[in-house]
Amino acid sequence: MKILKKTFSYVLPALMVVGGASSCTDFIEIDPENKVPEEEVDFSATSEMYKPVVGVYNEVRASAMHYINALLMFTRDGDVWSGRYDDQGPAATFSREFVYDNSYWGLNQVWINWYNIVRISNSALTSLDGYAQYLSEGSADYATYQSYCGEVRTMRAWAYYNLVTNFGPVPIYSDNLQTEFRRATIESVYNYMLEDLNYAMQHMQHMRPNEMAYPGAITVYTAEMLAAKIYMLMGNWEQVETLTDDIINNGNFSLYDDYYQLFKIPGKLCDESLFECQVTDFGNGSGDEITVDQFFNCQGPNGNYAWIDEKGESQSKAGITDKTNAISGWGFIGYEPEFVAWAEARGETVRATTSFLKAGSTTPEGWFIGTSSATTTDCWNGKSYLPYDQMTPGRTTYGSNNNVRIFRYADVLLMNAEAKVRNGGNGDAPFNEVRRRAQMEELTNVTLDQVLDERRMELCSEWGYVYQDLVRTGRAATVLGPKGWTEDKTYWPVPATQLENLPDLLLEPVEYNAASVSE
Repeated sequence: MKILKKTFSYVLPALMVVGGASSCTDFIEIDPENKVPEEEVDFSATSEMYKPVVGVYNEVRASAMHYINALLMFTRDGDVWSGRYDDQGPAATFSREFVYDNSYWGLNQVWINWYNIVRISNSALTSLDGYAQYLSEGSADYATYQSYCGEVRTMRAWAYYNLVTNFGPVPIYSDNLQTEFRRATIESVYNYMLEDLNYAMQHMQHMRPNEMAYPGAITVYTAEMLAAKIYMLMGNWEQVETLTDDIINNGNFSLYDDYYQLFKIPGKLCDESLFECQVTDFGNGSGDEITVDQFFNCQGPNGNYAWIDEKGESQSKAGITDKTNAISGWGFIGYEPEFVAWAEARGETVRATTSFLKAGSTTPEGWFIGTSSATTTDCWNGKSYLPYDQMTPGRTTYGSNNNVRIFRYADVLLMNAEAKVRNGGNGDAPFNEVRRRAQMEELTNVTLDQVLDERRMELCSEWGYVYQDLVRTGRAATVLGPKGWTEDKTYWPVPATQLENLPDLLLEPVEYNAASVSE
């Protein structure tokens, strides 16, 4: 049995709390079985083959949903910012002034978070290969093994996608025996991701995630969507159109009717979802729960609140602490006033109600949102908000028991519309499908500018997609230049801690060659 050595320790936290694979039937709670060093695993027990895959999902929940990812990654587009200058002041200057401090702990943590997923994915693939020794090529079980590998490769590609769109040239960490980590060119990272995704698209299931045997597991359409996103960055619009056409024509996806509930409990694993991080409190008010820690809490409003009762009368906080917890967050993710004004001038109602938690307003459930001297924004990210009446009694931390949406069908439709316009076609149909749900007037002969505006509104505060749009379209200088952005600030610097541990990161990026980084 191959033993995996910890050769990439400089990207790992000092302590990683992990356990063995559990026997729980709920697959979202199983930890990775193939840690570093590898535990003894009986690979002949092929019925256990999904456990290493579940371990990667678990790492996605632990690392990708770290609150610092939201704090830095969601706030780069000029519309959204960190909202506070106090204990995480550098994050505010990253997003609002484009002053990058590479010694900021949060920058290093983002790097660590994504490489954690890469590392666990590498380990899971090694475990899967161990099981494959006991399978017959061409058998149904071997096809299952290949599908499982596709799931892992897709999650690994997604980790690299977040690394390359934020840090630019980064090391390709191809296996856990690797000892050399010079940065690869951006194009090399794109191609490496596409190799993983091409494998996944050949071997994974053609169904929606909510149709899978393990509900919520990613499928071939998840891989296609991620590949389309990479081709968008590369400017290959023929591939974007082909891939998104396949999702639209064959995936049986549809937009969830209620945009407000889409981001709340009713929208969990709906037919719009291509990828989301799952949590559960098991329906119990205490005891074990599987959470994303402070991911939602960091985005919630931080201010003075009152409950407006059924008579329209304001009730004080006293005696309703349970409800107060449900609305009170850290106040770290806020919208710029200019963006809110732009949205309202467009006539946005449905998406504005969902996306904006404005001080001085009342939520549909009756919460009056006040102001706070601790924050310098008066509008927070409503997509992270969960109503109190959707929470399990006793579990009232902000956003508790809600999944994190990562890939949505609305994004597929807008990518398809943009690809059609850029390829000389008509993007009205997918474009207006998104607009209809938002109760916005349908348009004809839509232009590139209109598609990009639609993406700006539909995808605000979601995984840095709007910032990526600004960069890939060459509009970042115009939009963000007045705030201090310049082309050399397209990507964050390599964290100082990483440079101290691996000076080769200072060298110019090179074309990736697998033979040059393996022992």
